[in-house]
Amino acid sequence: MVLTATTVCKVSLDKARRGFRNLTAPKRPKIRLPLPFACDMAVSRSRSSSQSVEAWNTTVDQVKVSIAMSESSSIHSDRLYSIARELSGMGFDPVSYTFDDPFNFIDDRTRSSSNMLHSSRDDKLPVVNNFMDAGHEPGKGLYFADGKRKVDYVLVYQYRRPSSLHESPGQHRLSVISNGSFPRVGSKEPEGVKEEHAEVVLDMGPADPAEGEKIMIREEFEANLREAGLEMERDNEHKVHGQGFIRVHAPWQVLSREAEFLKIKVPTKKSYEMKEDKGLSATMSAVWRKLNQPFQPNIPHLQQQSRTKFLSHSFSRDKLHLYNIESKDTFFDNATRSRIVYEILRRTACTRTCQTMGITTLIAKGVYDSAFPLHDGDFKDSGHSEGKNDRQLLHDEWARYGAIFKYQPLDLIRNYFGEKIGLYFAWLGVYTHLLALASLVGIIVFLYGCFTIDSNIPSLEMCDETQNFTMCPLCDRACDYWHLSTACGTARASHLFDNPATVFFAIFMSLWAVMFLEHWKRRQNSLNYSWNMTGMEEEEEHPRPKYETLLLQKRQRKRRNRKKNKSEPGDEKLTWRDRLPGYFINISSILLMFGVTFAAVFGVIMYRITVSALLAMSQDPQIKSNARVTVTATAVIINLVVILILDEIYGSVAVWLTELEIPKTETNFEERLILKAFLLKFMNAYAPIFYVAFFKGRFAGRPGDYVYIFNDYRMEECAPGGCLIELCIQLSIIMLGKQLIQNNVFEIAIPKLKKLFRSLKEKKRAPEERVEQTGRALRQWHLDYNLEPFDGLTPEYMEMIIQFGFVSLFVASFPLAPLFALLNNIIEIRLDAKKFVTELRRPDAVRAKDIGIWYNILSGLGKFSVIINAFVISFTSDFIPRLVYQYMYSETGTMHGFIDHTLSYFNVSHFKAGTAPASSAVTVCRYKDYREPPWSSEPYQFSRQYWAVLAARLAFVILFQNLVMFMGVLVAWVIPDVPKNISEQLKREKTLLVDVFMNEEKEKLQLIQSLFSKEATQTRQQQSPLSQLAQNALEPQLPLPHLAQTDDPVAAGATIPLTARSRTRPRAASFSQFTRQGSTSPHSEAGRHTAV
Repeated sequence: MVLTATTVCKVSLDKARRGFRNLTAPKRPKIRLPLPFACDMAVSRSRSSSQSVEAWNTTVDQVKVSIAMSESSSIHSDRLYSIARELSGMGFDPVSYTFDDPFNFIDDRTRSSSNMLHSSRDDKLPVVNNFMDAGHEPGKGLYFADGKRKVDYVLVYQYRRPSSLHESPGQHRLSVISNGSFPRVGSKEPEGVKEEHAEVVLDMGPADPAEGEKIMIREEFEANLREAGLEMERDNEHKVHGQGFIRVHAPWQVLSREAEFLKIKVPTKKSYEMKEDKGLSATMSAVWRKLNQPFQPNIPHLQQQSRTKFLSHSFSRDKLHLYNIESKDTFFDNATRSRIVYEILRRTACTRTCQTMGITTLIAKGVYDSAFPLHDGDFKDSGHSEGKNDRQLLHDEWARYGAIFKYQPLDLIRNYFGEKIGLYFAWLGVYTHLLALASLVGIIVFLYGCFTIDSNIPSLEMCDETQNFTMCPLCDRACDYWHLSTACGTARASHLFDNPATVFFAIFMSLWAVMFLEHWKRRQNSLNYSWNMTGMEEEEEHPRPKYETLLLQKRQRKRRNRKKNKSEPGDEKLTWRDRLPGYFINISSILLMFGVTFAAVFGVIMYRITVSALLAMSQDPQIKSNARVTVTATAVIINLVVILILDEIYGSVAVWLTELEIPKTETNFEERLILKAFLLKFMNAYAPIFYVAFFKGRFAGRPGDYVYIFNDYRMEECAPGGCLIELCIQLSIIMLGKQLIQNNVFEIAIPKLKKLFRSLKEKKRAPEERVEQTGRALRQWHLDYNLEPFDGLTPEYMEMIIQFGFVSLFVASFPLAPLFALLNNIIEIRLDAKKFVTELRRPDAVRAKDIGIWYNILSGLGKFSVIINAFVISFTSDFIPRLVYQYMYSETGTMHGFIDHTLSYFNVSHFKAGTAPASSAVTVCRYKDYREPPWSSEPYQFSRQYWAVLAARLAFVILFQNLVMFMGVLVAWVIPDVPKNISEQLKREKTLLVDVFMNEEKEKLQLIQSLFSKEATQTRQQQSPLSQLAQNALEPQLPLPHLAQTDDPVAAGATIPLTARSRTRPRAASFSQFTRQGSTSPHSEAGRHTAV
């Protein structure tokens, strides 16, 4: 049967009304909806659609409709809502609303449609096509369909339309036969076109309850957003299931209101000239700027530096005349606009459908898939240098490896990503710049070891084959006696890092860490001043989704308990009792993770012991000579692989443990997560290094009394040249391998694999479920949705903090560590920049005054590095034994005889049975320790030299620690936290702001006084003729009838009694009343002043 669109609407709504009344007859009064009027409204609405405006201009289109009705006349309100949504997809209904009563909803829409019929084409179009036509550039979808309102935020949700091509019993179906267009009446279609008509079935059957609940929550949430003043535009759902995009725009009224609430600082019209340098300082500054010019990024609006500084003040709607508002659309930048919208999204609640608050909770519940602000178009250069957007500028001047030698455009980074991300890259830049100085000093120390290696007496004595030092076996039974000269290469390599310059470098790096922290505080305060963050107050945070859910569950339990026992009070927050299970699991899990780390280290130790024994039993002399180097290198590689695997596991475990603690806010969650992740990853990365530095060889025992593991494996010992060279190998391989693998694999390869996986998953979808994209380009919100979501700065900071530990903690053993860190960070900055600009969705612009808890961790590592370096120099290196020998035991005051002094004697007949070599003519062997010889009265006991060296080592630790701590405090005291020029400008701006507000108050007082004086003058002018008339009234005069008919108020006052006129007094009024009165009078001078 062929029906018009009006008939379709009338039939479906009539059936909907009957079913709805049958369901709600006891609860609701009868409601009579004028069907013709409502359906005419729907048809008229579809006429105004931009997609079919030409088709509806001449006549009403006719469509073929096949209606299959079941005998049941009951229909739920959700089905009526399904009809409305399906008609929306066909173009009949371009608006979505939230409603309780379906027919009140229809009445409201009827009234709104009649208003929209008379609106212009520039009005809001809530439903539009989500694809661009062919020929348009991709990424230009930054505005609503009207091309005027900017998209400030995007909400994405997953939808599934109830659709079926086969009729099933019990379902009401409304199908429309159409090829996607509505032909005009009288036009003839080719017969081939008629055969291509597809049947679009609108399923009125029962939908998924969970999906229906999400729809209701979304409708309520969006209605609340509209009540908050936001404007929204949604996509046309043209697929069976997929992503729906809702664009959000904040008009000026909302922006100004929220900016005042958030106390966002904006520049005012008041400006002043900053103080210029004079004399030598001005010349040096000019030279320095000229030298730095090639390294400055080419940012047009940031290169125009002037000495004029505009005052900033928190935005207030009452002081709009103070701000330089050229255009309300561009007064707030994109980052500020998205921050304001996000604040509204975060605090908007859904109380009717679910007890939740904020977009984060709705995303956690699956109501929305994601929410993010849009990038400023495509990052690829369009070829026009003047028309580049901020994203293109960031890509060209910051996120390319070609810009590796340029400074970072921190102001542009802050404007685009917000203060929190801007502070991260500023901190990374300061850290990298100061690493250049540390690298230079480290290279000098390394070169000093290279130049003095041939004159180092201890290494020459070890390499001297004429001094026949026969050493004890390195293992039981299988190993034979060996000569110390075979370890010549290890001794020479050890001198490169174990020389007197190493002590100086350790002291320097401890002071460098203090200087770095102080310099960062100065830089941070400077950025706070230039970014208008001084005096920023802490913002109130909303509860996290999990906290809110658990709190709601607790309230429901309390409510049920109160019904049973009315005396039990309710609790409005989670207490320590609620978190006690989480705390218990946290402590036990962290101890378990520590056990796993120690087990991994112990496993590597067992590997070293067993492989060393196996290589020692080899018949190949080349393998025997290189056994120690081979075992050390392979063990370090195993350690590296274990560290990388456990790093990923510990990161996930830290998130899980933090969730169990149920933190209330995101800040609390982030701080607890950082502490757990840092503790686990720090222990994982440094446990093997701590073992080599402080435990290896300390508990191995002596010949004849070795310490065994499992009664079979002898504890390993340090190399003849000491454990410092092994510590250097361990530190260098772990540091370099961790940086290279994490940068190249985790930060480059894994995101590319994820992107490839998403593209393959998209290709596997059924053809009917995919969007036909032939000749069409995606909008910007589609492009941004395909990017990786932003997961926070914790991984970026964590990587740099672990590196800072490598640079500062064990730097005495590896002076080249700052150099490798510098090379890594130069690449890391551009790698992170490229990731933020091209691979991640645009993060929410978050305000921050500092880097948070990371500064406390850096400060703790800096103090801890002083103690670690003191112990490394004292106990791991031979610096203290060499000093003790030279100044206490050397007969010539030189280092000659030092090797013989550090070696003790052992009688081979004292070996335990079965542990000595099979056959040998050696009677006495040497081993490295300070013990009495076998012929003394106390054989193999610690000698006096041992106690003298131990006392010297402990004294050096105390002296080194106190000296470096004192110098660090001195450096922190010398370097002020706030630069002098910044503090002076802050005082000056405060004074100028006070003057501005005082002048404003004076102008108000003058205006009020002028208004009072004018009113008093007018009153006196009115009273003077009245008094004259009163005097004349006392004298007998002829009546003047025309005075009673005049329109002159002064003359008319003559008819007023004198007693009434005498009571007329001017009354005081407020300034706002004078302002309103002045503004209404076009001839009022006071009105002109008030407008200004």
